[in-house]
Amino acid sequence: MLATCPQGTPDLPTILTHAVVPLMLGAAARRRVVSQRLLAAGAIAAMLPDADVVAFKLHIAYADHFGHRGATHSVAFAVLLALIAGLGYRRLNSPPWQSGLFIGLAALSHPLLDACTDGGLGVALGWPLSDARWFAPFHPIPVSPIGARFFSERGWQVMASEFCWVWLPTAVIAICMVAWRRTSKRA
Repeated sequence: MLATCPQGTPDLPTILTHAVVPLMLGAAARRRVVSQRLLAAGAIAAMLPDADVVAFKLHIAYADHFGHRGATHSVAFAVLLALIAGLGYRRLNSPPWQSGLFIGLAALSHPLLDACTDGGLGVALGWPLSDARWFAPFHPIPVSPIGARFFSERGWQVMASEFCWVWLPTAVIAICMVAWRRTSKRA
């Protein structure tokens, strides 16, 4: 199966793919662990780092701290969202530590997926402590065309790649989580 996954190339896994990770994994967890509100907030937190594309409209350079894949793609940003979720836990119908942990990991999944793409400048994972942009050693996911160009043949090729490299593995993990939970419940 992996050999048939397309390889390719302009700048992020699609916004839908970013939401898939917390949605699938959160849905596989028990509802007592991840409430519906927390699940929705996790999907938003996983997509939120790409709000930095507004920097293009503001003429902020891509490589700037606040350019695309800069500060909002850092561990610090994920921690900030985790702290906000921990403080707002009542609205998320979950304990503070669960709210913070789920939202923080959902937000962190975004730059980690972006680091697995084959283009762009990398992600500023260590911002504000480091200006370095980082790529994962393994980057099989082609970057997605931005905007309406996404609905092109190239956009569909990117989606096929993301399906192979992100959606399927996440679904397998979610299925294993459900199976383990059911097995442990019987024991």
